[in-house]
Amino acid sequence: MWCPTASLTVWANAWLAGRAAPDDVLDALSLWAPRHSVTAYDAAAADVTGLPWPDLNDAGAVSLLQTLRTAAGPRGIPGPVLSLALPVPGDVRGLPAGTTFARDAVAAGEAVVVGSPGGTPIGLVADLEYGDDETDCAELDFEASTDPCALSWTVYSLPATPAPEQFDLGDAEFALRSAVRSAADALGRLRADGSGIELDDPRRLIRQLVESTLAHRPPDHAPDRAIRVLENAAHVDAIITVSAGLMPAAMQSSSDAESAGDALRPLAGVVRTARLAAVGAILESAWR
Repeated sequence: MWCPTASLTVWANAWLAGRAAPDDVLDALSLWAPRHSVTAYDAAAADVTGLPWPDLNDAGAVSLLQTLRTAAGPRGIPGPVLSLALPVPGDVRGLPAGTTFARDAVAAGEAVVVGSPGGTPIGLVADLEYGDDETDCAELDFEASTDPCALSWTVYSLPATPAPEQFDLGDAEFALRSAVRSAADALGRLRADGSGIELDDPRRLIRQLVESTLAHRPPDHAPDRAIRVLENAAHVDAIITVSAGLMPAAMQSSSDAESAGDALRPLAGVVRTARLAAVGAILESAWR
């Protein structure tokens, strides 16, 4: 798992399906930050979930599970009631357009929607807090660092349950492999033209980024193919991240940089689709 919302989505779904214990969900979330809190954004969200309102005192991680259980409602037709969204500017598929929730989800780049037949849908957006934020992180003896000290979840009421995006896992895996080959070929041509890119350090950085995602494992019921797609997507995402940081200094000309950017730009969309397809397969597998 590459983001807190993905971890929450797959593990909470496994718990609701009876394939994981509440402690499994809490353990998965604790790997992202030692402390979690949940608050209602509006009165309607508080009414659906039982979260306090208008008192905005944060509830803890256990209240997050209670919020999800309440929003999911009684089990009717077995199947996932949570869906992951990975919105980007200009593409908010899977979210109710024009809402505060959609705006905040785009800013975060991730969100989860909980909607069951006959129930009132809600959306959750995560916000990581770091030791250098103006928060009470100091209470946990955190100093300025890259490690989050707390993760807050905001719950929004939604006007309707948006239809989640549906992606075929096989198609997503094929597109991921094809895009990687195309980008590798384009970057190889740039190196052959003497761009001066040194591979040892970028490879080490890519490996470190990929390894950082391995601690956030999916539930045991996750299909092998979905896990493989997530691992490949993590590798490609690491290539994008490292390349974006190194290319401006490595390219000899603006045309080189533009060519390299053209090669990598489509990969972000392919990674997003692959991850949504893999998570969708993991969600469905919990109910089989």
